[in-house]
Amino acid sequence: MKTQIISDKDLISRYLAGQESALEKLVQRHKNRVFAYILMIVKDKELAEDLFQDTFIKVINTIRSGQYKEEGKFIQWVMRIAHNLIIDYFRKAKRIPIIENRDEYDIFDKVRLPVDSVEEMMITEQIHKDVKRLIEYLPKEQKEVLVMRHYNDMSFKDIAEVTNVSINTALGRMRYALINLRKLVKENDVILSV
Repeated sequence: MKTQIISDKDLISRYLAGQESALEKLVQRHKNRVFAYILMIVKDKELAEDLFQDTFIKVINTIRSGQYKEEGKFIQWVMRIAHNLIIDYFRKAKRIPIIENRDEYDIFDKVRLPVDSVEEMMITEQIHKDVKRLIEYLPKEQKEVLVMRHYNDMSFKDIAEVTNVSINTALGRMRYALINLRKLVKENDVILSV
């Protein structure tokens, strides 16, 4: 038994003929690709879900109104709608009114910025101390690369030149340093978050 895949064009025709399930199949077929694209750009799951929903609302309204012209490029058309909605969102976000600071009223007097509690700062400081202590147990080459990368903010190219090894060797040492550090963290019951 062969399963015949119904084309996007046929699903649209069936939907327009009153078969609601055809639209559901169409959405199911393309939802992962469209959502992944939106999420990759906006980097916020809730916002991506809203824009995804707006995209398919616009798709449905365009199809229902008879304005969609089938050219065998349904997914490209949907992606273009998603892209345009993302651009519209960012344009609107930039148009948020800016409150200017005047002498008689300072907005920053009214806004309280979140400050870490003393307890949170102490815990974070302890975590940093524990991690630095564990780094000392790493093999010399791994420790050297990890310190250069994370504490001295050096590129792998610079690390390779300083240590007189290839970039791949420097990357490999960093990889093993992180693997070994994770093991040490686990063995020593170091908690890495507040």
